[in-house]
Amino acid sequence: MTPGTVDRRTGVRARMSREGRREQLLDIGVQLLATRPLEELSIELLSDQAGISRGLLYHYFGNKQEFHVAVVRRAVGDVYAITAPQDLEDPLAQLVASLGAYLDYVQEHHVGYLSLVRAAHGPNEELRAIYEDARNALVDRVFARVDGLEALGVADSPATRLLARSWAALVEDAVLAWVADPGGMERAALLERLAGALVVLIAPPA
Repeated sequence: MTPGTVDRRTGVRARMSREGRREQLLDIGVQLLATRPLEELSIELLSDQAGISRGLLYHYFGNKQEFHVAVVRRAVGDVYAITAPQDLEDPLAQLVASLGAYLDYVQEHHVGYLSLVRAAHGPNEELRAIYEDARNALVDRVFARVDGLEALGVADSPATRLLARSWAALVEDAVLAWVADPGGMERAALLERLAGALVVLIAPPA
């Protein structure tokens, strides 16, 4: 059967565009990544889940590596989207909310996200670039709330951004460790302490 969607008005299966079908396959890939490491995502597995032939899949992804890169790009895009600011007045409360969304994502996709982080530190330059771009974009958000920074007496500078990137690495490590074993720490306490750690790092000494 030709891949497509069903028109609700006519009940007729409409042919899906190549880009639309590729996006649908990426959605399936990200869902699969939630419960298995990146290296276990194969063209064969995707074809089984999507109900189409492996030969057709190669029409959308040239090889396994291209498929992995596309899935990682989509996954980090999802992380960026779910941690978007919620227009809260208090910058610290906003930070806690974004951290909470990030933690929830990692909990739901722990196996795959852990493998994604490991892959980003591996030999694949394209995966490393995607990961670094995503981290830079997330750090940029810290400096997007100028009013919040001014209240802390923080200036946007290369040195401050260096500290913010270090904090982002700490957050990732702490969240992954907490999801694996909370160590008796409550979720709210973790989020508040991680948010507070950023303030301590980037605020100028008293």
